[in-house]
Amino acid sequence: MSGPLYVPVLPTKPHAAGAFRGLWPDVRAAIRPLWNLPPLPGVAPETLATVVGKYVDPVSAVSRHGGWIDAPFGEDAQTAALADALAVYCEWGRLRPVTGPERTEAQQAAAVETARRCLRGLGVRVRVTGEWDGGLGEEVRGLLAGTGPEVAVDLLLDMGAVLDDRPDAGKEALRALDALMPLAVWRSATLLGGGFPRVSADMLEEGACEESRAEWRMWHEVRAAGRAYAPLLGYGDYGVQPPSALAQAPAPGRKGGPPWGVLRYTTDSSYVVVRTLTRGPDRIAVNRAAARRITELPEFRGARAGQGEEWLRDCANGPLSVSEGVGGPTEWLRAGNLQHMTYVVRSLPGG
Repeated sequence: MSGPLYVPVLPTKPHAAGAFRGLWPDVRAAIRPLWNLPPLPGVAPETLATVVGKYVDPVSAVSRHGGWIDAPFGEDAQTAALADALAVYCEWGRLRPVTGPERTEAQQAAAVETARRCLRGLGVRVRVTGEWDGGLGEEVRGLLAGTGPEVAVDLLLDMGAVLDDRPDAGKEALRALDALMPLAVWRSATLLGGGFPRVSADMLEEGACEESRAEWRMWHEVRAAGRAYAPLLGYGDYGVQPPSALAQAPAPGRKGGPPWGVLRYTTDSSYVVVRTLTRGPDRIAVNRAAARRITELPEFRGARAGQGEEWLRDCANGPLSVSEGVGGPTEWLRAGNLQHMTYVVRSLPGG
């Protein structure tokens, strides 16, 4: 069993595609993203291909080393049209289809059929957002029975949000893996979890906060458990957004938003989040000070560490008389993902 070094769970949105495209080539080569279509409520099946193309064309173009494409929020009435639309990126691109035990039989069958045609394999995404349910193992066994030996399968064990309020997440992951690993000759197995918090204004009363990387701790706990599969277990997370961000439906006409945002920085054990302003007369000064707060951290890796750090350095040192370079929500998210993905790859064995 072998697999990618790092599997980030990312939305099929411009900021994520842009961040992935902006990574240094050696970092990008070590990553196989799990791309996620957003909910597309009410989109008619006959127009889905056009809508899907808007989201997936850019991420397929930057996924030259491969990855997975999933539509976890697809409606039942959209199943067939989604399968047809996504199959194009599996057959002619380098992405792989995804299914899971909680999906409908129609979605499972469509994903397996796409995997047979594209010959790139099938991602089996198993969600465990609480305690492990042994019944899931039997459902996965049934799903795998329909794949056949010609379809390579990749296990994507998705623990969802893994914060400090889930201290037993590592134990539950081990229970799940102990049940799932014997079910197939998995081509790869990856443990996914989202440790970045859902940031609120209350958390930033002091201007910044620090939250532990519980998903990183979970992965190390599982790796240290001594199981035979542990050394080959891949790592994945949700980047610098909470898992719930994937479920946000597009709102192209939406305007406004809160007057504040955040800069994000990843250290070995925590996420540092610093408040910024999206508008107002103090925006330039506050945002440059926020970047300086990060660049002055003992854990700051320096501008040469990656494009994310370079952007933070430039923002911190820019003039107070010019707004260019202070960014906005999209740029802050892009810089956060750039530094995070680069750091994760460099931190993993073999990175």
